[in-house]
Amino acid sequence: GNFEQSCLLSKKALLREMTDSNPDEFYAELESQLLSQINALNLGPQGLGGDTTALAVKIETAPCHIASLPVAVNIECHAHRHKSAEL
Repeated sequence: GNFEQSCLLSKKALLREMTDSNPDEFYAELESQLLSQINALNLGPQGLGGDTTALAVKIETAPCHIASLPVAVNIECHAHRHKSAEL
């Protein structure tokens, strides 16, 4: 895969049911862990504080060359784009 494919997968993830989890146990657990860690930040809606920052985290994967790891992230609105995370 390449970066273009990661962008398409990121959009695909937005269309998944909010209550489903990845069929691969490894990624399902990672989705759950990331959701817990994101909500533990207590950023809340629009970064104004609160217990719920994210309603769901969805991970889609595809094979790629071992020397690259393209990643794309889609976030709902501009107000949520003011934090950083190390992957």
